[in-house]
Parts: sequence; C-alpha cells; structure tokens
Amino acid sequence: MTTDNDFFTLQHDGAIAHLQLNRPERMNTLAPAFFPALRDAVRGLQDDAKTRVLVISSTGKHFSAGMALDVFAPDGPAAQLLDTRSARARLSFQESLRRLIDCLSALDEARFPVICAVQGGCIGGALDIAAACDIRVCSAEAFFTVQEIHIGMMADLGVLQRLAKIVPQGVARQMAYTGERVDARRALECGLVNAVLADAAAALEHAFGLARQIAAKSPLAVAGSKLALNHARDHGTAAALQQLTLLQSAIFDTAEMAEAIAAWKDKREGAFAPLAPVARL
Repeated sequence: MTTDNDFFTLQHDGAIAHLQLNRPERMNTLAPAFFPALRDAVRGLQDDAKTRVLVISSTGKHFSAGMALDVFAPDGPAAQLLDTRSARARLSFQESLRRLIDCLSALDEARFPVICAVQGGCIGGALDIAAACDIRVCSAEAFFTVQEIHIGMMADLGVLQRLAKIVPQGVARQMAYTGERVDARRALECGLVNAVLADAAAALEHAFGLARQIAAKSPLAVAGSKLALNHARDHGTAAALQQLTLLQSAIFDTAEMAEAIAAWKDKREGAFAPLAPVARL
C-alpha cells in the first residue's frame, strides 16, 4: 500500500515500510503540518503491527533543509503557534511545543526499529528526525548541522537531548553552540552514523539491507530489545536491569525461541507471527 501527502510517500506492504520525503524542489523543507502527518503515519504502522522495520529516506540533493524559514515569519503559517507575547500565549506555546516534540518521539517510541538514510544536508529539524531514529547511514557527501543556532534560537524538537546520547558530549555541544557542519567522515568517527556509502542510492540500499536483516528476526525479541535499550539510555543501570527483569518475564516465549533456533540451524528465515495490533480507541 502506498499513501502520499504534501511531505512524504509511505509504502507499507510487508514487514519493511518506507517513508520517503518527496519535496526535492523545496529541499524537502518542513512545515508544522509535517509533524502530525509523520506521527500519525508512524503510529498507524505501529497499531497495524505488520511493520517490523521502518526506513526513512528522501529525494533530491538534500535529505532535508529543515524547517522552512517562512514558518518563523511574524505573519507566517505558524504565527499563532509562535506567539509568546503574553503569559497565556506562552502557556499555549509550551503545549504546542510538547505536541510537536511528541510527533518525533513517535519514531523513538515505535515498537519497531527505524533506520534513516541521509544524503546531502541533514539540517535543523531534519537532524531532529535522524536523531530520533535507531540507526543512521549516509552518503559520502552528506553533512549534519544544528542549524537553529544560526537563526538565534535553541534547537527544541529533541536533537539536543538525543544527540548527546549518540555522540560524545563535547561533539554534541560543539554542534549545538556553533552550528558547524559535520561531514560524513566525522559523523562516522563520532558514531552519529553507522556507515558511509558512496552515494544516496548506495545508502538507501544499505539501509534496506539492514532492514531485511532485522525483519528476519523475531519481532517480539526486536521490540523487547528496543524497549530495553531505550530504558537503559534514559535510566541508570540498576533501574534498567530491574526493568529488564519485568520486560523479559512479559515477552519470554519458548515457542518463538524454538523457531528461531531451528531456523538458525537450518539456515533459513524464521516463520514469526507479527506483533498483535494495538486497539485504536
């Protein structure tokens, strides 16, 4: 099945879904409407439970130039959202920002891994998207930048919180304070990406190769691993181990393990049922 909107195309026929930004003529810039569309697409895949891996990619020269600058104009499309002229307006601003942040948290919280394939610039809000993914790969000409500092604002959609848990603190802080471009080589050296490929096509092919490897595993074990890794990232070791004991007791499945072991011995793909759908209230 393929669905389209003003910002991306989503293909989701089997275990691997593909969300591709589709505004190359605008450098795949983002607008406020993009974020709930992304959230709804990701949570729709999660609720359906057929998807085991999501690949995010883009079209054109750049992955995304981030938020379109006209969004910040006094009479722009987000004028009401950005109003901070009074205490009441600031309270509403906080709630609107929380909802925007939640749209990208959908990637982080999804029960399936998300792989991001980047070409060209991954700028501003686009880096927020990439940082919320599980795995990032890029093309040789790719670069990453916390663009917000150049327009006099703090990045505010999660990149500062997530980046410092992906790369060393000093690297994250230098990116945040200077807005410098981190090229593909440096991104690989500091752990921002897992692989650098020759071009956009090779990066996307590599991302799908990873996706196929993951999709062949038990979706129950993969989902549990993501839950455990996320909890360990955000909590101390003792709390993370306590969560692990509860999580493992909830998802331990000897039948699933027996099929995985048999498939491994027989050098074949395992036959695993998808996760149960999530009831939509």
